[in-house]
Amino acid sequence: MPFAFIYDILRISLLLVTFPSLRSCSVMNVFQDAVCTLNTLQTNASALEQVKRERGHPQLQLQAMRGFLQRAGLKVEELDRLNIIHVTGTKGKGSTCAFTEQILRNYGFRTGFYSSPHLVQVRERIRINGQPIGKELFTKYFWQVYRRLEETKEAHGGSMPAYFRFLTILAFNVFLQEKVDLAVIEVGIGGAYDCTNIIRRPWVCGISSLGIDHTSILGDTIEKIAWQKGGIFKLGVPAFTVKQPVGPMKVLQERAEEIGCSLSVCPDLEEYESEGSLSLGLAGHHQRRNASLALQLSHTWLQRHFLTGVPGKSEHLANAAFMYIQYIYTHTVYDIFTGLAETEWPGRNQTLKHGPVTYFLDGAHTTRSMLACVRWFNEVTPQHERNAGGSVVRVLLFNATGERDCAAMLKLLVPCHFDFAVFCPNITEAIATCNADQQNFNVSVENMLTRCLDNQQSWRVLNGQEEKPEAELLIGGGLPLVAERHSDTLVFPCILSALQWISQGRDSVLSNPNKCIIPLKPSINAKAAPLREAVSIHVLITGSLHLVGGSLKHLDPALNS
Repeated sequence: MPFAFIYDILRISLLLVTFPSLRSCSVMNVFQDAVCTLNTLQTNASALEQVKRERGHPQLQLQAMRGFLQRAGLKVEELDRLNIIHVTGTKGKGSTCAFTEQILRNYGFRTGFYSSPHLVQVRERIRINGQPIGKELFTKYFWQVYRRLEETKEAHGGSMPAYFRFLTILAFNVFLQEKVDLAVIEVGIGGAYDCTNIIRRPWVCGISSLGIDHTSILGDTIEKIAWQKGGIFKLGVPAFTVKQPVGPMKVLQERAEEIGCSLSVCPDLEEYESEGSLSLGLAGHHQRRNASLALQLSHTWLQRHFLTGVPGKSEHLANAAFMYIQYIYTHTVYDIFTGLAETEWPGRNQTLKHGPVTYFLDGAHTTRSMLACVRWFNEVTPQHERNAGGSVVRVLLFNATGERDCAAMLKLLVPCHFDFAVFCPNITEAIATCNADQQNFNVSVENMLTRCLDNQQSWRVLNGQEEKPEAELLIGGGLPLVAERHSDTLVFPCILSALQWISQGRDSVLSNPNKCIIPLKPSINAKAAPLREAVSIHVLITGSLHLVGGSLKHLDPALNS
C-alpha cells in the first residue's frame, strides 16, 4: 500500500479525533473553562502578528510585556517586592530552580516558583511552597487578570498577550497577592528579551549549563546564545554560573562587566563534601552542577535577606551579620543538604516501576542533554536488569519538536541497544475529550506526523536498515491509526496507544478499564511476543518534555489531581 495513502489516512483520522473544539469545554468545570480560554492565546491572531513584528526588533518584546503588565493592574516596580532569584541556561535551569526553592523552603520561607513547560497540568508552572496552586486559586487569579486585559484590549488595537506572556503576568500577580517571601523565576527562552526579564531588581541571578537550542531566536552559535543568556544580569546584582566552555564563558564575563555586576563560577560540588558525600533528590551526574549553582543562589539570597534595610552604621551591620550567622547555624548546614536530598522534579531522570515494566523518563531535547540522559540510563539500568533475574526487553519511546536535530539525538541513543523503537506525537490520547492542559494549537497534525515518520526513518538508517518497505496498516477493524515499516520500529497516533502496545497489558495502571484500548491486527500483536515473554520491560521515554508529560499523565494518576 503506498506510503502517501497511509499518511493521508493517519492525518485525517488524527484531525478527526485529536483536537476537541473549545465549545466542548463548556460542559467542564470553571477551571477547565479557564484553561480552555488560556489556550485561545496560543493562536490569537493579533498575538501572532505581534510576534512577527517584534522578531526583528526584540527590544519591543520587553516594551510590550511592560504594557501588558500595566493593563493587568500591576507595576514593574511592584515586582521588586518578590525578592526574585532569576535563573536561565540551556540545560538544568529548571532543576537548579527546584533545588534552590527546596533549600529556601526548608529554611521556613514561603516560596513562589515559576517554571515551564508544565508536564500534566498548567497549574504546575505556578507553585507556592513547592506545590502547584490549586484549581480554585488558579481560576480566581486567571479571570482576575484575563478580564483586566480583555477590558482594555480595544484601546490597544485588540491585542492580548500570548500564552507564555499571560502565564508570566499571572504568576507575578499570584505571588504578589499570596505574599510569598521570595520567587524563583525560570526564564522561558534566552534571557535578554524573554518576557520574565522585565524584572528590574532580582536579588541574585544564575546561569546553568549552556548549549545549542532555539537557534532561530537566540543565534546559531553558543557564543550568541551566551550573550542572550547574560541579558538577565542587572547592575549591582550578584550572578553565578557553572563551568562553561571558554567561548561562552568569555561572553558572559564581558556581559557582566558591561552591565556592571559580579560574576562568579560555582565550585564543584565535591568542595562541599568535606563531611561525606551529598545525596541529591534528582538522579544523574549532571545534577551535581545544578546543585552547586543552587547552593550559591540560596546562600546569596539568605545573606541579602538579613542585610536588607540595615542602616550603614557598623554596629547595625555587625548585628545583622550576627543574626545571619545565628540563623544559618540554628537551621544548620543539615537543612541545606536535606533540601538537596528532598528535591523532586518530575520528568527529569525519573524512574517509575510498575510491576514488570520500568519506565525511565527524561525530557532531554538537545544533543548535550541527550548525552546526559544516555549516561544516566546506562548508569541505572544495569542494576534493574540484575534485579529482574531474567530476560529484559529494552524499548525506546521518542519524539522531538520544533527545530531540534532529531537525527543527532537518535544517534546518541543507538548504543543503548533497544529491541524496539516506538515513535508518537505529543498527543496524550486519540479520543475527543477536553484534555485542555495539554493541547497545543501551534503545531499542525501534519507536522507532528511527518516528524514521527521522519524520526522512524532516521532510526532505521542509523541501524543500517535503509530500505523502505511499503507501510502496513496495524489497526484491524477500525481506523488505521498506526503505520509500521519494520518489525522493530513503529509509529503510533498518540502516547496512550504507544504505551499500551509497549506494556502489553502488564502495567496495571494502563490496564485501567476507563482507558480506551485501540485494537491491533493479530500480526502486530504477534510482533510484540518478546514484550509478553520477557521477565521485565525497560522503557526509556525521552526527546521532549511534552512527551514525558503526556506519558506521566497516564503513568502517574496522582499528577492529575
